[in-house]
Parts: sequence; C-alpha cells; structure tokens
Amino acid sequence: MSPAFGRGAMTNHMVDLKNTDVALIMGSNMAENHPIGMKWLGEGRRVRGTKIIHVDPRYTRTSVVADLYAPLRSGTDIAFLGGMIKYIIDNKLYHKEYVLAYTNASYLIANEFDFKDGLFTGYDAAKRSYDNKSWDYQYDADGTTILKDPTLTNPRCAFQLMAKHYSRYDIDSVCKITGTPKNKYLEVLKLFCSTGAPNKVGNIMYAMGITQHTVGSQNVKSFTNVQLLLGNMGRPGGGINALRGENNVQGATDMALLFGNLPGYLDSPTNSVSNKDLISFVKTVTPGAAKIPATNMDEFRAAVAAGFPNSGFKINTSKWLVSTLKAWWGKSCTKENDFAYHYLPKRDAAKNYSHMAIFEAMYKKEIEGLFVMGTNPVVGGPNANKEQTALCNLKWMVSCDLWLNETAEFWTYAAWERPVKNDKVALRTPKDIQTEVFFLPAAAVFEKEGTAAQTGRWVQYRWKGAEPLGDSKSDLWMIDEMAKGIQKLYKDSTRPEDEPIKNLTWGYGDGEEPEPIKVGFEYSGYTVADNKPISSGFASLKDDGSTACGVWIYCGQMASKADGSLDYKPMHRDNKDNSKTGLGLYSNWGWCWPVNRRIIYNRCSIQPDGVTPWPGDDDRVLIRWDATKISNPLKPEVVGSWVGDDVCDTTKTAPPDKANPFIMRPEGTGCFFAAKASFKDGPFPEHYEPWESPVKNLMNKQEFNPATKVWEPDKQGKVEQYPFIGTTYRVVEHWQTGALTRNLPWLAELMPNMFVEISEQLAKLRKIENGDNVIVSTTRGDIEAIACVTKRIKPFIIDEKEVHMVGALWQFGFKGYATGDPANRLTPHVGDANTMIPEYKAWLCDIRRA
Repeated sequence: MSPAFGRGAMTNHMVDLKNTDVALIMGSNMAENHPIGMKWLGEGRRVRGTKIIHVDPRYTRTSVVADLYAPLRSGTDIAFLGGMIKYIIDNKLYHKEYVLAYTNASYLIANEFDFKDGLFTGYDAAKRSYDNKSWDYQYDADGTTILKDPTLTNPRCAFQLMAKHYSRYDIDSVCKITGTPKNKYLEVLKLFCSTGAPNKVGNIMYAMGITQHTVGSQNVKSFTNVQLLLGNMGRPGGGINALRGENNVQGATDMALLFGNLPGYLDSPTNSVSNKDLISFVKTVTPGAAKIPATNMDEFRAAVAAGFPNSGFKINTSKWLVSTLKAWWGKSCTKENDFAYHYLPKRDAAKNYSHMAIFEAMYKKEIEGLFVMGTNPVVGGPNANKEQTALCNLKWMVSCDLWLNETAEFWTYAAWERPVKNDKVALRTPKDIQTEVFFLPAAAVFEKEGTAAQTGRWVQYRWKGAEPLGDSKSDLWMIDEMAKGIQKLYKDSTRPEDEPIKNLTWGYGDGEEPEPIKVGFEYSGYTVADNKPISSGFASLKDDGSTACGVWIYCGQMASKADGSLDYKPMHRDNKDNSKTGLGLYSNWGWCWPVNRRIIYNRCSIQPDGVTPWPGDDDRVLIRWDATKISNPLKPEVVGSWVGDDVCDTTKTAPPDKANPFIMRPEGTGCFFAAKASFKDGPFPEHYEPWESPVKNLMNKQEFNPATKVWEPDKQGKVEQYPFIGTTYRVVEHWQTGALTRNLPWLAELMPNMFVEISEQLAKLRKIENGDNVIVSTTRGDIEAIACVTKRIKPFIIDEKEVHMVGALWQFGFKGYATGDPANRLTPHVGDANTMIPEYKAWLCDIRRA
C-alpha cells in the first residue's frame, strides 16, 4: 500500500529513447535513477544527434549530461507547460494535419462549459468537487454524433478554447511563477517545439517530481496536450514516458495496487445504486453504455453486437470483467448468479480508500489490523509522525520484509526517542503501545522467480538466482498460505456472505511453493471448455462465461506449442531487433502488454491515408495499411489489414478512414479537452499553487487545487512561520526508504548521513556552514540533519521576490547501519485530486542551526 504509486506507464519503451530528436526530462534525475534510459538517450545522441533538455528545481547529474538545463520552482509545472502550449499555438508550430486527424481539436464543446477566476463550471465549494455535466461536447439532433469544425476557427471548438485558456500564460507571467530565467525558458521552448515539424519527434520523460503534487495528474495531462499539438504521440522516439522507480511498480499497478481498481485498471464497484448488479455496473463504467436500453447482459450483448453505442474499444469492458470473475470463481460464476458479481466487495461510495485515508482512519481507531508488504510507511509515508502514531492504535500488524525495518519496529524505544511534534503523547515507550506485531521474513527479488513488468510495459520472467535465507519466503508463498488457511476456516460455513471465500478458485501447484507459471496462465486467459490459453489477446474474451482471464491487459502472453506444452512469452529472450529500420522493438524479448504492442497509439506513426510516411520520416513508420481491391462492378470494395513491425493499435481490418488511433477513448482520438469524468479537477490543466506555497497564485484567484482533499486544514503551514520551499528526493546510493541499502555496510559507508541541501545564499541568510547540524521544521514535525551547502541549488526569483528551497533525502530512518530522521515527518497529508498521490514535492518549512 505504498502511497507513492500512481497510474502511469511508458507509451513507448526504454530502447525507443534512441529514436528521439529531442528529449525533455522533467521531474526526474534520470541519469542517477534510470541509467538504462540514459544509456539509450546516449545512443540517440551518438547516432542521430539527440538533444537532451532537463527541467528540474535542482542541478543534478542529469543536468550535467543534458544539452540544456532550466530550473523551475517545484509545483509550477503546469505554468511552465501552459506557456509552452501558448508558444506552440501563437507561433503555429503545431503539427496541423496530425492535430486535425488524430485529436479532438475540432470538436465543439458544450455552450454551458466555462472557466472563470480559476474555476470550471459546476464547482461546489462546500463539497470541494465539481459536477462535470457541462464538460461535454455539442451533439447533433440524434444526440450521438459530435459536432466538429475542421477549420479550427469556431470559438467553441476544443482548439480555440484551449488557446483561450492558455492565452494568460505568456512568457513573462510564466517566468514570474516558475522562477525560470527567461532566456533559459525561451531556449527550452525553441528547442522542444521544433519537434512539431513532421520529420521531427520529441519525447517527454518524467518521474515522481511530476506526479507527487496536488495537481500531479494534470501535470501529466499538460504533457499530453503538448505532445498532441506537436504530433509526437504514437511515433517512435515520441510519447510520454513515466520512469518507474521500482523494477515492478508497473506490474503492481497492473495488478490493482490502486484502491479504485480491479486488475487491468478496471473500475471496482461501490455500494451505490448504479452498481447494484452486473448490468447496472457495466452500463455505469462503460463509456456511452448508459444509453443502451438493456436490463440484463443478454440484451446488452445484443445491443453491442448491433453497433450501439460508439464507446471505443471500452465497449468490451463487460467481456474483461466477466472473464475476470470467471477466473476468480470458476464454476460458481454463472449466468444464473449474475456471474458472481455480488461476490465482489463494494467500496463505500462516500469513502476514500487511499493510503492517507487509511492512516487517517487508523489514527481515529477505525481500523484494527494492517498487513504491510514491501513498504515502509514510517519512513516513506507522508506526515510520517502521524502515520507512526496511527500504527499505535491498531490491535495487530503484520510486516513482510527482508529486514526489520522502521515500520516493523515502530513500537521500539528507538522509534520514539525524538519527540513527535503536535501529538498528544510526545514520548512513548514500548509498554505504551498495545499493537501486536508479527514479522514474516521475505525473500529477496533474486531468491524467487516469476514475472516483473518494467516501466516500458515489458513483462519479463526472472529465474531464481539463489535460495532464500533462513525462514524467508516469497510473497507468492505467503499469499498462497493465507488464502488456503482462510478457505479452510470457512469451508463448513453455510452463510451466503462467506461464499466469496468458500467458492474462490485457488490452486497453483501441489508443491510447497506455488508455481508462478500457473498464476501467469490464469491472468493470461483461457477458454473454459478446454482449458487452453487464449493466445490471440483480449479481443477474444467473452462476457458469457466461456472465457476466464485474471488480468485482461495480460491476455495473450501465453500460447500452446505444437507439442501441447505452454509457451510463456515473458520467458522469450531473442535479442535480435525485428524492426526493418533498426527502431529497436525487440518484439521477441519478453512480452509487452497489451498484445505485445511495443509502442501504443502507433496508428499515428503514419499519415491519415495509412500508406504515406510523415514527410521526411520514412524510417519511423511502425504500421501501414495493406489494401486488397475486390473486383465487383456492382459493389466496388477495398479490404485489407494493418501490417508492420509492431502490433497495430487500431482495429486490424479497419480501413484508414475508420481506424481510430486512440481506441480506448470513446472519441477514438487524443483529447486536448478531457470531457466528462476524465478528471476530477477540470478538462484543461490549470496552474494552482501547492497546498503550502511561499507566494500567492499569480494566474487565478484559487490558491491551490480547489478539488483536492484536505484532511487537516489547521496544519497548513504559513509563509510567515515557514518561509522556505521544502522538497524530497533520493540519492543513488540508497534504494527507496533505505531498508535494503542502509542495512548493507558498504552502501551505508558510501552515504552514511541524513542531509539536506541548501543554496549558498540561504546558508548565508541563516548563518549555516557546510556540515553543520540543522533542524528543519514544518507544522507536522521537525527533523535533524547535516547541512550540505551547494551550488546545485539556487534561489528562485518569483515575482521579483527571492524564494529559497530546502531539499531533503527521504531514504533515512532509525534502523540499519546508516540512520537519520525520516524526511517525511515534514510532508503533509494532502494529495492529487484524482489519484490521491501525496504532495511530497512542495511544502513549506523553516531551517535553523541545531
């Protein structure tokens, strides 16, 4: 239940970075944290002269490697990118043919939609939320066809509304907000916006410096708008590429780590009336399906088969969901019992189940027990003082990890040796804490086998390299033993509410250790009648109970060989590049979801006619339309299919004028205007200050995101007491919360001390010398650290005012060889309005000598 994870993936992949003309890295120290990515950017620089731009609050090793570095104040990415959007439009640098064919730029927006004083229409101040009914399109008389203006001149078209929205984001205003020197900002604009030329492609890479904000989702949406304008989505060397911080973070989110998801990013049901049964839920979560006059799945299936409605490929949601239910409950999942939909737990529609919400509930003693697997919230959670205190209110807690980390030993003397500021009990001892703690020693990654999905969506099998030490067990063994044990306890129950446990299909091998390949078989999908794998992918799934698939986006990763044995594609290790022009697809190395497609939206890699490359860019074509003429004088017809080096990301037999490039959107296009419920905080990204900011919002009248959840308004730091920006980041010598690396003597020796970085100017202001012990304080608590006075951090000039930043490592705690105060004792319980990812990257603090 790590709070740091948010939905995201690379649209392209690591090797593809070599194909870009210009790489923009924002919110990431890629050179240290993602060296393989930097390797491929270096290859691009060597082969095609790739230019690298780095935009970040501090000068890092990535900045050293970059051709151009520009600083910006943490939390002002939307202002920076909004100015880029304005620059592109004002200077007509957008890829017009791409924009017209592949985006919703020409779509007319409802007349009721408006934006004023920092708020979109439909805002409810009391609820801090929006009614998004007006965030919609204009339709013709039948209410289904969206009205468009291909000239892009209608003031209600998405393109013109976007131009109007960002008309306020002129270069001078942006630089006043971001603190980016004007000359540097102009250099970034000119270089990256040059990729709007049809023969150029630009790539954007980001990490937690973009997502860990109250506007984190909208930061990424800003990237989307830039890349769609420049025509960079779906093309080799392009896209928007999340740089995941763990080797299997992508796999974790694929498997429903996020609290509102079922596996494969399907929505999980709530207790609302609209989710009361399977047909109601399917109609609610499938775009456009609410209009289908169906009262059961048979009627729904018939309506979809008849071509109603136009919902994009998500019209198949029922097939993915029913196949998931069939995988989980097998023979107990039938048409007669609504395919066991009632077995699914229903979230309380009025509750928040995010990491922060769970710890708030623990703090209030609303939760009695907690499993903590592979995470360390006493170090990694926001407002760590409060989260550590919340653990004291549990009756029991189970910690599964390689070492007894800070969370496993939150109850010890060491955990409470520093007073917990703003807690009613300032100092605790083990006898004060009644939580019973169980520790399960876990196997390391090289002591177990199975698949991991890396940041480019590549799923790769890893074989065991060593036996686990002592009593250590794999995560799979732990889950398997718990599931079997729980089922045994309920096996004689006659209560209907116990059926989901009793009837759960379970059995992944007869040995002590479950077999990963059998787990992979389940989530790859199979036909129920003959138990054979579905090798063709998720398009073959059904909603009639005839197919089972635990994770629909992984469907097709397993096939049957000629001899009847299983071909588990993540085990493939063919290191030959299958692309004809050396694009580096490596399609037979591992397997890539979905359907082994290496670059998603790849319909955009060729012109709308499906056969002509973008001018001057013949070598970066991924797919093309292969047409066959049918000689019939009464009914002339052209049929064909999409062929190429990659798996096409559109309907394989759809002719070019019907082949939508963004098939998961109901519009079939990329969206500048995010209609309806796409986002909780607006259809266009808008700059808001972080929840705690040293300056007023210069762009509108709303200080911070008006749709974000605020748990403790009284804990909001004010600039009068806390004048400096605080942010967190990692160092290359330590891994995540440091549990792995601070317990290794040689790494502890390399980076032994918790330190904070400050500029020479701030050091002079506060009379701090390099190496001094300092105290950093917020309304949530304080930490002690060593001061590192450095030129890597400079003051920002914000609206003619000098603003300073304190950078803190978040990888230290009280366990291991290298110890130090956790930086997250300083960070707030506030997060993104959509994902609830915490705002680790921008908050207010003070600093003084210890």
